[in-house]
Amino acid sequence: MKALVTGGGGFLGGALVELLLSKGAAVRSLARGEYPRLVKPGVECVQGDIADPAAAALACQGCDTVFHVAAKVGMWGRYRDFHATNVTGTANLLAAAKAAGASRFIFTSSPSVIYAAGDAEGVKENVPYPARFDSHYAKTKAAAEQLVLAENSPRFSTISLRPHLVWGPGRDHLVSRIVSQGKAGKLRRIGGFNKLIDTTYIDDAVMAHWLAAEKLSPDAACAGKAYFISQGDPRPNWDIINMILAAAGAGPVIKTIPYTAAYAAAAFMETAWRLAQITTEPPLTRFVVQQLTTAHWFDISAARRDLGYKPGVTIEQGMKNLSHWFKTV
Repeated sequence: MKALVTGGGGFLGGALVELLLSKGAAVRSLARGEYPRLVKPGVECVQGDIADPAAAALACQGCDTVFHVAAKVGMWGRYRDFHATNVTGTANLLAAAKAAGASRFIFTSSPSVIYAAGDAEGVKENVPYPARFDSHYAKTKAAAEQLVLAENSPRFSTISLRPHLVWGPGRDHLVSRIVSQGKAGKLRRIGGFNKLIDTTYIDDAVMAHWLAAEKLSPDAACAGKAYFISQGDPRPNWDIINMILAAAGAGPVIKTIPYTAAYAAAAFMETAWRLAQITTEPPLTRFVVQQLTTAHWFDISAARRDLGYKPGVTIEQGMKNLSHWFKTV
């Protein structure tokens, strides 16, 4: 396999690069920054932006498999910036991969592409895209996913994976944000909510991508489809947050704030940030308030059936690994 990984310098992309190398694949990474740590193990690094068609074309040359992991994430920012990376960038890669003769395209999506409002419990892949999205990220990732799946053909097999809340040892956005906010005493339980959520340990998220590449072919059951990926073990959200804090040597979140107060504060911050044209994300947004007060866990039976996916790391073992990592950094 000659594989291209976009976002190879990131948390998920970097872990995927390591797995591919261990499987004997030749790996090329396309990223905007420079990542010397990738060069030493033999990764061919291309520096460029997926929003640039020329960079996408150069990166895809000679590759038979494309893992498109890179994305603009977050819940704050201009729509055009999200669209440029997540939609235009994906379209560029699809065109470049096909022109280069690649036969497999594995897209890293997100469960947020089908989230509308309220609790999402045991959701399956047949749930349609909502008419309205609550973030630029979700809207543009949904548009990109539809582009990817529409390109599936006898000569070019595509698949979309929707890993939920990927975490683990390393500098990932989710754990880093929880720990920094927790240690600063800025986290509050909202109301009496402690809804079930599922998460995805980094090793299992990466393995799902490998399995997708192995299974993907023109006549495969998974071709042209999207799949939820997680540990398949929903837990109360504040239990997960406090386990992460404990792994980092921080105390649990005990203080609470009423839902109405949290939502009003988030709305005020969003308005203030927009008026002041502040580009960084506010400390609290309405999206985060909604996520912390609703259930969101997904049925992974389709991934088990079609990809042979089976979570290999329990949440407890993952937390032990995370705790060990914190002690070494």
